[in-house]
Amino acid sequence: GVCAHVSGAESFHPPVENGSGKTDVEGCCWWGRGAIQIRGVCAYGKLNYFLGKRAHDEGRPSMFPDIDFCRDPQAVCSNPNYPDLKWIAGMFRWITEVQTYNRGDYSYMQRLVDFVDGGLQDWTFVHGLSGIVTQGCHEPPCAFGVEFEDGASRKATFIRTLKLLGLSPGKSDGMTHTADGRRLGESSNR
Repeated sequence: GVCAHVSGAESFHPPVENGSGKTDVEGCCWWGRGAIQIRGVCAYGKLNYFLGKRAHDEGRPSMFPDIDFCRDPQAVCSNPNYPDLKWIAGMFRWITEVQTYNRGDYSYMQRLVDFVDGGLQDWTFVHGLSGIVTQGCHEPPCAFGVEFEDGASRKATFIRTLKLLGLSPGKSDGMTHTADGRRLGESSNR
């Protein structure tokens, strides 16, 4: 079985294929490491290929030449020489899997533009984004028996984050505003 994301209970549903059609997780016992969780053998292999020991061994630039993420995935969170590694790994996942997400009629980058241009009001964007990050699809739950937690707490966190960035969602004119009421891009010298 596998561990269900929300409840933590063991699930005995068959594994779900990744984007390459693989269900093989043999030898991989590390799931959910990093600020945006790296999961599965393919993700750790990709991290190792671009940023880890494999990049170094094959003569490419490597941020972490002494870390083999395939042999020691826990290094993402516990390597004392690289305290920021969990954030770098999270950004790596964001860049390689979230920003590039484009399936059917759903393009993350186009939906992001639409969300911003629409005044940060279309909360289906946040729901789709949550599905991409947690389950690999924009319409969660993405597989039979897979849990998806209530979106209310994600939406609240998203709003809090926007406010920390100085943005205020949902003004009536459909424009994105800064915390002091200016439209995004508008000068403070009115």
